[in-house]
Amino acid sequence: MRKLLAFFCILFVSVSVKAQDPHFSQFFASPLTLNPAFTGKFDGQLRLAANHRDQWPSIPKAYVTTSASIDFSILKKKIHEGDVLGIGFSGLSDQSADNALKLNYGSLSISYHKALDEEGYNTIGAGLQATYSSLSLDMTKLTFEDQLTQNGFTGVTAEVLKNGSDQNYVDMSAGLLFSGSSDGVNNYYLGTSLYHLNRPQVGFLDKNWILLPRITVHGGGSFPISDQLGISASIIQQFQNEATETVLGAALSSNVDHDPENPTNVYIGSWFRVGDAIIPYLGLEFNGLRLGASYDINISSLKAATQSRGGSEFSLIYIKKNYEQKGIPCPTF
Repeated sequence: MRKLLAFFCILFVSVSVKAQDPHFSQFFASPLTLNPAFTGKFDGQLRLAANHRDQWPSIPKAYVTTSASIDFSILKKKIHEGDVLGIGFSGLSDQSADNALKLNYGSLSISYHKALDEEGYNTIGAGLQATYSSLSLDMTKLTFEDQLTQNGFTGVTAEVLKNGSDQNYVDMSAGLLFSGSSDGVNNYYLGTSLYHLNRPQVGFLDKNWILLPRITVHGGGSFPISDQLGISASIIQQFQNEATETVLGAALSSNVDHDPENPTNVYIGSWFRVGDAIIPYLGLEFNGLRLGASYDINISSLKAATQSRGGSEFSLIYIKKNYEQKGIPCPTF
């Protein structure tokens, strides 16, 4: 029955294209899936990021999403001091309905950030991203009503995917990002991105349907409270066709080893997806590596079916820093 329901959900997505793109509760830990303008915008030489999400674990492998990315700045000696030219590579795998539907993305991103002051504390940047996407639907992992016989689901289905079980397309995205600091220590930012600029066509049936643009507006900041304590907050608002998502929250950080140059920070906080879930968050940061763990506690009308289990999520960000040079504040949450 679950497989039958999953198939109809997949067909609904294919026909109406009203579902959201794959997403993370820890959106702040997946910069290149949030906004192409984040490419290269960090305090360091190189950034590695990885995320893994298992949504609705009460339904086996309902949605399992994994992403990884690497980005860095280039041509530092050939552009204006304080400016940043970034390039990045990322990939994402999203599997649903017990691997019946698989989506894979590979992306190339580029961005340029222009310094608005001599110190480079305030910048405005733009980014572009090109993505090659592939989708596949495994009919053997699905069960259909016409397969039901007096001996159970033993018949052969007459369902046919007239447009094939594999789909491929090229996708284009763009974004803008302002990042600022008032004293060289704190940071605040505001950005917007638009995915599926070229409105690619995709569908498993005999007609292709347009993948409508996803508009994202996001912002946040990190501010010291004392020598050992700080607060980091972020918010995101997304729109795609008739689907919307609002997530906001904050985390308190504590410098447990009292090292101002290479601190070991512990983060405790929570985010809230409006009308859907409470998302407790725990993080640990040391030697340029930040690990994060969160869990969606479902509070929506689906909490009975999901047993209030929205999903677990883990993130990793490693930034190779140059401790010989003083960096500029950049978005971290």
